[in-house]
Amino acid sequence: MTDIKSIKNALQQISTTLLILTSSVEEIKNTNAGIRQRLLEVEQRTSDVEDRLQKAERTADQLGKKVKALHQQRRKTDNQENRARRNNLRILGFPEQIKEGKPMEFLQNVLLGLAEGTQLELERDHHSLGPRPAEKQRLRPFIVKFLRFTTKESVYRAAREKGPLKWKEHNISIFPDLSKDLQEKRCCFLDTKCRLREQGIKYGLFYPAILKVTVDGETKSFTTPQEVEDYLNRRNKINPAADKTRKGKKKKKGKGKKNYGGKK
Repeated sequence: MTDIKSIKNALQQISTTLLILTSSVEEIKNTNAGIRQRLLEVEQRTSDVEDRLQKAERTADQLGKKVKALHQQRRKTDNQENRARRNNLRILGFPEQIKEGKPMEFLQNVLLGLAEGTQLELERDHHSLGPRPAEKQRLRPFIVKFLRFTTKESVYRAAREKGPLKWKEHNISIFPDLSKDLQEKRCCFLDTKCRLREQGIKYGLFYPAILKVTVDGETKSFTTPQEVEDYLNRRNKINPAADKTRKGKKKKKGKGKKNYGGKK
């Protein structure tokens, strides 16, 4: 009887253990099913993200091509604009009302002192658009379009040779009439030109925005200020005396400017 009871108890324990194991297996199955569902969702989301990424890459590529085309079109438009202004001069500080006669007669006879008989044939001349400035306000630029390019170049050359132009209280400057984009490109060379002057290096800024530097009879062309700076740095390493001369000039200039308000 004892053996039968022992066997019966053992069978009950086994049955209970089996029930526990079955329950655990079911829980594992349910957990695995949840994990599988989550994996499927992750795979689907990953697939969606990859599709969106491919679409975004195609869109970015198309936009890149459009931007490149727009840049090319902008360069062409800017070039056409500057060609249309080829015969123009922009005069800053030009008085709004000239008593000495017509504007071009004033420019020719009073400011530049061109030879008698010089014909300044114009297509048109006008102040830039905008209301007439009040007294002591900044004057509007005066735009002159010459009939011939050679005439415009002669006037511009005469203005440069004459140096600073002044009439009464007006400081007058004459520049080529360039587009805004091209003006900004040329202005980028201002600091570089100062350094070239300090080192006594001959240079010239040519259309559209090309800086030509002449050293020891050799002329090099540069399209960006960084190219010029790199060239000067290489040159100064080879010829340190050039850079020392530049620094010496700076020190002399600094000594001459020192004035702390005391008696000299």
